[in-house]
Amino acid sequence: MHCGDLVGVHARSGPRLALVTAIQGSKVSVAIGFEAKSERLPLRDLEPIHPLPSGCSEVGSLGASPWRLSPEVLAAAQPSRRDLAAAWLLLEDQDDWIDLAELVGLLSPQSDPLHCAAGWLALQDQDLFRCKQARFQRRPLADLRQLRRERRHGALQQQRHREWVALLRSRQPLERAGLSVEQNAQLQALLDLAAEPHGSSAGDPGLAPPLRLLLQEISCPPQLAEIRRLLADLGLWDRHQLRCLAGTAWSAGFDPALEAEAEALAARAEEPWPGDEARLDLTAQRSVTIDDADTREVDDALALERDGEGRLWIWIHVADPDRLVPAGSPLDLEARRRASSLYLAAGSVPMFPVALAEGPMSLSQGRRCAAWSVAVRLDADGAIAERQLQRSWIRPIYRLSYGDADELIEYAPPQDDDLERLHGLLQSRRRWREARGALMMDQPEGRFRRAGDRAELEVVEPSASRLMVAEAMILAGAVVAELGREQGLALPFRSQPTCELPPAAELDALPPGPVRHAALRKGLSRGLTSPQVAPHFSLGLEAYVQATSPIRRYGDLITQRQLLALRSGTPPLSAEQLGQELEALEPALRQGIQISREDQRHWQQVWFAEHRRERWDGLLLRWLRPQDGLALVRLEALAMDLAVVVRESCGPGDGVQVSVQEADPDGDVLRLVGHRSARQP
Repeated sequence: MHCGDLVGVHARSGPRLALVTAIQGSKVSVAIGFEAKSERLPLRDLEPIHPLPSGCSEVGSLGASPWRLSPEVLAAAQPSRRDLAAAWLLLEDQDDWIDLAELVGLLSPQSDPLHCAAGWLALQDQDLFRCKQARFQRRPLADLRQLRRERRHGALQQQRHREWVALLRSRQPLERAGLSVEQNAQLQALLDLAAEPHGSSAGDPGLAPPLRLLLQEISCPPQLAEIRRLLADLGLWDRHQLRCLAGTAWSAGFDPALEAEAEALAARAEEPWPGDEARLDLTAQRSVTIDDADTREVDDALALERDGEGRLWIWIHVADPDRLVPAGSPLDLEARRRASSLYLAAGSVPMFPVALAEGPMSLSQGRRCAAWSVAVRLDADGAIAERQLQRSWIRPIYRLSYGDADELIEYAPPQDDDLERLHGLLQSRRRWREARGALMMDQPEGRFRRAGDRAELEVVEPSASRLMVAEAMILAGAVVAELGREQGLALPFRSQPTCELPPAAELDALPPGPVRHAALRKGLSRGLTSPQVAPHFSLGLEAYVQATSPIRRYGDLITQRQLLALRSGTPPLSAEQLGQELEALEPALRQGIQISREDQRHWQQVWFAEHRRERWDGLLLRWLRPQDGLALVRLEALAMDLAVVVRESCGPGDGVQVSVQEADPDGDVLRLVGHRSARQP
């Protein structure tokens, strides 16, 4: 190869003609194309087409002498596909490689520079001949057929890909059954990515290159929030599915065999069961249940009785699931695996199958129900004067909502003033606990409910009936705990270490209500559950056990079984055995709490997205990260304490007006901003 030779170059834009301008070892400088673009290439990347004719001086242009080439002249001299086919037939018996000049001699009447250049260009886009360094070999017919099959297959794939891209760009619901294996695999990869429980709307989700290219083609940014929106538009993603619920004990419902067993037990609930004959018959007592209107698992009831000496007794009745589901049975093991019922914005997911939880296990109005009954007589100051614990039969006369109970407490009709008297007795008990250090931080609490694809806000007020029921449950837990302590019975005692609270002077300087409550909560220690007795600081009790929700909390059911063992004389679980039971329940309990929190957070994001143009008056409770301007703010209209970015200088108790900066449920994002307002508490 010499300076001035005509060569072929494979550039990014395709095969191009070039002239050699300089040779330096293994590197060659060339002038590419008619624009004579200068470039330095390895010698191996050049294909010789025609040497510079002898006697000619070096030239720097394809259009100059002696080449005198132009696009029009090359196009006119280029052999047709028919010419290529004829040459292929002529070489039928030859398998050797031939050079460009020899092949051009078969394609054209002469092998001059023009026809060599035109032939080389034509040979770069054909299937009949293999090409390698300006040498050519006839491709066998079998190879040619295979190559063409592959080309047709590739063209069909490209067509399908264009149709696939158009389908995704349309963002219309699609059916996966009619898609190819590759298309379904791409969708599944996106679904798996979207199901990540802690995705970031702005971060790179780590897409594989083919998926990233596909998203680019359909103009979908490679962000989890955008991917979820795409899948939702395609009908493949429920924007409100709870991703952290997948694969948990509550996600798949109950096994059909367990459902069948539950229905069979429910059908036999009225039959005699072991221990029924020893129950105290309290069916004549005027007991009532008080719950939210949508509660289906009713596991506690209240009653008031006057004994022969005119003294008032508070009766707290608790459902007895162990009557139908003994320890170690398949239904019991499933309840143990769940550890508790799960409460979501869309409704509850029960610990026991509905046929039992909402059937014979519940304390239903007008039906004879098996129960554990705690009876308590209080002193004038609210201390426990006497107590009893019985397995019983009860027959609730009313099922009341909290609103119904509030009316009965307020109006106290002469013929039905039991609730008003109960309220008074439990108020005295509440004051007794408060005198012993119990913290009373009752305030309205907001929560979100799912209504189709919308979020509805529900504000729960600390009404008279709610406070009464809560105090009754605490009282029952205190009675059971005291009994366990006296008898040396291992129970799942609920305790709270002594907490370092702010000094009284500091608390008194804060506005009463939510601001002061926030300061108190900051100093509280986490509650513990253990077989060992220990005080509960914020309840003001020396011992306490959660014992009033055995249909909804497995730990409460364990408490009942320990009490039954004590009463029947059979060996109860030792402290070590009970500790192992509680340890086994802990992962599911933590998981259930986390699922409920994430569910509420999602519907909180949905609600704020629906109300993004509104403004709310808030009260700054305390700073969370002062360096970032992040504060805990109570929005009184929502009855919620939320993290808000407040840039101005504020202090606890200052008024803050809050607005939505960003609310994106698909991206799991909620950012609230606040500005100091003139409003003061």
